[in-house]
Amino acid sequence: MLNRLLSGDYPRSKVLAAILLAVLLGLALAPFLFPGVKALNVAAKVLVFVVLVASFDLLLGYTGIVSFAHTMFFGIGAYGIAVATTRMGPTWSALLVGVGGALLLSLLLSLAVGLFSLRVRAIFFAMITLAVAAAFQTLASQLSDITGGEDGLTFKVPEVLSPSFEPFDDPFLDVTVDGRLICYYLLFVAAVVLVLALLRIVNSPFGRVLQAIRENEFRAEAIGYRVVVYRTTSSVLSALFATLAGAMLALWLRYNGPDTSLSFEIMMDCLLIVVIGGMGTIYGSVIGAVLFLVAQSYLQDLLRLASEAASGLPWLAALLSPDRWLLWLGVLFVLSVYYFPTGVVGRLRSLRAAR
Repeated sequence: MLNRLLSGDYPRSKVLAAILLAVLLGLALAPFLFPGVKALNVAAKVLVFVVLVASFDLLLGYTGIVSFAHTMFFGIGAYGIAVATTRMGPTWSALLVGVGGALLLSLLLSLAVGLFSLRVRAIFFAMITLAVAAAFQTLASQLSDITGGEDGLTFKVPEVLSPSFEPFDDPFLDVTVDGRLICYYLLFVAAVVLVLALLRIVNSPFGRVLQAIRENEFRAEAIGYRVVVYRTTSSVLSALFATLAGAMLALWLRYNGPDTSLSFEIMMDCLLIVVIGGMGTIYGSVIGAVLFLVAQSYLQDLLRLASEAASGLPWLAALLSPDRWLLWLGVLFVLSVYYFPTGVVGRLRSLRAAR
């Protein structure tokens, strides 16, 4: 059963397996282990980024395609939910229409980008996707009648997913069971299912061909594989999974705007997480998302404590100021790349292989 779920792609490292199990249990029990609004928001964001980064890894790590338009599909998923619920009301049918319409639009756009752009090489394709993403972000900001413009859209979700919904009078394990908790576990189930689906894709014959194209595109074409078809299909699948990740984000936030789902910073975060976790490993998206987002969310708090502890040394207190958290985040990233050049997953697997 486990072999079927993981598609035969086991962690291949006891340490990695233990970390993945700890992450799975931590996310499954996050509302009970880490009480508080901030902790739950961080856990929900981790679930969203695990799906988003895993879908990006299908492009970059498994197919060798560098695309900067990935957040465009992420934004389409978020706007699909926002626009549909704003126009149709907070109903389940509105959510289905929003997700369905977003998936259809992403399918058409990714197919167009793939067919027109995947014939060009490396940096040229990256620049084309960057231009397309920038144009879409500008378009979303200007179509205020549909997208809300720069202000974005605030919307309501079905009552069972809203914070005001409380089916039980008494808390469960000191945690109030409400719509927010139900929404979190909806995201958790969706993330697990989507990651397992991506594992199935990359370990299928189709996924093996993608890896062959990544290693040597000309050899793959010489033995009979239509490289453009496979690369286009990979681009479409990646876009659809990113769209679903965007829908998850909008469902959790009950808001969407250009800076929330279409900003270039999200694209950079995806690149950083892929490098930290390990390219070409779906597991890397899980490890990388947890490490990066936890550091991003709590580094300022840790620096604040360190700065107060070093108050006797003014120069050290100034260096550890919470305002310099981006500096220390950059230092941590450089160190992670130096000590884990193939990412955390690649490093742990290589150590296991060496032993």
